[in-house]
Amino acid sequence: MNVLLIGGGGREHALAWAISASPLLTTLYCAPGNPGIAEVATLVPVDVTDHAAVAAFCAAAGIDLVVVGPEAPLVAGLVDDLNARGIKAFGPTRFAAQLEGSKGFTKDLCRDFGIPTAAYERFTAPEPAKAYIRAQGAPIVIKADGLAAGKGVVVAMTLGEALDAVDMMFSGGLGEAGAAVVVEEFMTGEEASFFALCDGENALALATAQDHKQVGDGDTGPNTGGMGAYSPAAVMTPEMVERTMAAIIRPTLAAMTAKGHPFQGVLFAGLMITAEGPKLIEYNCRFGDPECQVLMMRLKDDLLTLLLGAVDGQLKTMSARWYDAAALTVVMAAKGYPGAPEKGSVIGGLDPLKGLDGVAVFHAGTALKDGLLVANGGRVLNVTATGASVAEAQAKAYETVARVDWPGGFFRHDIGWRAVERERAAKR
Repeated sequence: MNVLLIGGGGREHALAWAISASPLLTTLYCAPGNPGIAEVATLVPVDVTDHAAVAAFCAAAGIDLVVVGPEAPLVAGLVDDLNARGIKAFGPTRFAAQLEGSKGFTKDLCRDFGIPTAAYERFTAPEPAKAYIRAQGAPIVIKADGLAAGKGVVVAMTLGEALDAVDMMFSGGLGEAGAAVVVEEFMTGEEASFFALCDGENALALATAQDHKQVGDGDTGPNTGGMGAYSPAAVMTPEMVERTMAAIIRPTLAAMTAKGHPFQGVLFAGLMITAEGPKLIEYNCRFGDPECQVLMMRLKDDLLTLLLGAVDGQLKTMSARWYDAAALTVVMAAKGYPGAPEKGSVIGGLDPLKGLDGVAVFHAGTALKDGLLVANGGRVLNVTATGASVAEAQAKAYETVARVDWPGGFFRHDIGWRAVERERAAKR
């Protein structure tokens, strides 16, 4: 079958890498893609914001399935427009994608359907938000309602930080994403990323992961789209997985069906594992980035078969198997990120890394210029490795990072530190 993958980041490179191995695949296309994706797919110059152009390409190329990677096309209704033309697409509709596109929509849904999450209030003006914050005190969490590329959440440890965050968002610091905000209680516990494939009625639990949002070692500095991740997340025991499915995932599917808009695609639940059990921090409606990179390294089964099962409503009869090995990815970012990244710096040393056992370098913000690979975004490379333990995967990933010749980049040196400490403690 012919598949079109939408997107051009590290997540999409990992998806392309997995889809390209499917025995079901005839030809894989990607728009817009990146130089790494070009090694396993044919890149096509289609403007993914022009839904009619995407549909026209699908008709011309005989596309059997469109896989939408990033959140923006989902929120913009690409799946709706393709389905209206009889083109099969993996991902939620515009309405269902509000689970990611609007923090307020999701919080209200949790309130109305009894899904455990943090207490909150919604605001469309700064002064009421500030009054609420003063009444609640710090620490407290301020979230932009809309899409902000992973940078729309401020965990304020002081009242001043919280008030500044409100001013930043309402003054346009995050564009339209900050036109409304959600202010919610600060939850304590351990975070985890949980993924489930959904076909509108059934949900299939996938693997777990834990990412590192903050830019600096020791979880310091501003939030980013993610500086690294590992899988599995030890905190997500089989019992915790089932509690999450029962209390959060299945009720969400039932809620969306009750609203007349069944959810089909990936539900990516950011969780806080509290003393009371799992609580929803937020939903994403696509595979995580960089979590997708570690999931794809551990997936035993054919990804394309699973995606088709979700689109065709067949998940009730399906399962997903995972390698026991741990996987860990280190994000190499351009200097300046998460602010304005420095673009154009030359990257070398990648060719000798191809074919290394248990290692994959997924491209994110890369481009070719005069025959050279250059940085073309904030998060640029995802150096990913597997191992018998997180510590082993971590060591292998950082050994690989050291072989990348890129003076214009930087990375965190402690990805996976919680899991490694846990493993060391278990050996004592």
